Amino acid sequence: MDAKIPERTELPAPQFVLAPDGTRIATYSWGDEDAPTVLCVHGFASSCRDNWVETGWVRQLLGAGFRVLGVDQRGHGASGHPHDPAAYRMSAFVTDLVTVLDTYLLDGVRYAGYSLGARVGWQLAVQAPEHVSRAVLGGIPDGRPLARLKTEQARAYAEHGTPVEDRVTRSYVSLAERVPGNDLLALIALAEGMAGGDADPDPARPPRQPVLFATGSEDAILPQSKRLAEATPAASFLEVPGRHHFNAPGSRVFREGAAAFLTDSI
Repeated sequence: MDAKIPERTELPAPQFVLAPDGTRIATYSWGDEDAPTVLCVHGFASSCRDNWVETGWVRQLLGAGFRVLGVDQRGHGASGHPHDPAAYRMSAFVTDLVTVLDTYLLDGVRYAGYSLGARVGWQLAVQAPEHVSRAVLGGIPDGRPLARLKTEQARAYAEHGTPVEDRVTRSYVSLAERVPGNDLLALIALAEGMAGGDADPDPARPPRQPVLFATGSEDAILPQSKRLAEATPAASFLEVPGRHHFNAPGSRVFREGAAAFLTDSI
């Protein structure tokens, strides 16, 4: 790995892009602006720092010769945190990324997304294929996992400290509270907004670009992820050994496999 790349990647100050609805989207850039770019998009209740910097992905991609462009998705990190569920339709997430790429004057990029970021990446690749040359979609959910969250219990906890009785909801609340600075009410609004009907990836209309699907061997969504890969014409699949949904991004096997796949077209 290039000696110029530090042992630990730091998160630079965010550069903000204004989405059409007025939401500020925080972006972060590393590397040579003339190098091929990888757009990195994190999962639910995570952030660019949590998903990509702390796990070594940014350093790995820089070492492979890429420029890395990261974002905090709306409702996360340093980006705006709307509390209106209508702000979290899939179309808003996709528009945010198109706006970021247009602002950075990037016609096409390689894409790395995890969980919610993978779901948004699927849609970006389908709806705006000119922007994505190939994609890594890690832990891509099939169906609506956030729909299992009992939002009334989560909201009562966030607003009044009422204990959460539902086990799944309690897990999501714990996940949200794990990352410093998370706005629980914004994440509840996100779950409500994405439960509205456009959250499912459509296997009848898959991306046509080369896609590497990657899911942990201990992740409950492994069979569904494999079915989405089977429906995608130019897909390959990486089963990340010994990892579940929440710790797969930290896997060296996943990180190195993704970097090799994204390098393949250089």
